[in-house]
Amino acid sequence: MLKIVTIGVYGFSETQFFETLQEAGVDVFCDVRWRRGVRGSEYAFANHQRLQARLESMGIEYIHRKDLAPMPEIRQRQSEADRRERIAKRKRESLSAEFVSAYQAEILSAFDPHEFITALPEGKEVVALFCVEREPAACHRSLLAESLRCIEGIEIEHLRIN
Repeated sequence: MLKIVTIGVYGFSETQFFETLQEAGVDVFCDVRWRRGVRGSEYAFANHQRLQARLESMGIEYIHRKDLAPMPEIRQRQSEADRRERIAKRKRESLSAEFVSAYQAEILSAFDPHEFITALPEGKEVVALFCVEREPAACHRSLLAESLRCIEGIEIEHLRIN
């Protein structure tokens, strides 16, 4: 049985982030960001080179799937909705209908969940879908995880900071 977990970086300290991955038993880390960097020293550990090096030292395989990241045009729709609602990106708790619609049409319509699972390294049991937002419902990773739920035997869990 394969387990899919999702995790964002906002709210985690570096120590908490990597401990959470270890406690969840993550053996494949799937980065679904368009740009693999995070601004500010607080989250520098999540910039792709540092992140990949740390994951490697932990025995966790790193995969980047830019094809599953929302393109800048799609992210712009969410930015406009955030401005309209006067919500700061890091305070967002859910995605706008415009973003969800665009992500489903542009990304998920071409996404094959079975192909995604088949392409994973053999013998892996826990795959983390990673982006930056704190709340899963405020991030495309939750939409991606939901699309994988159609596969029998897949368990989905959203990892959060307490």
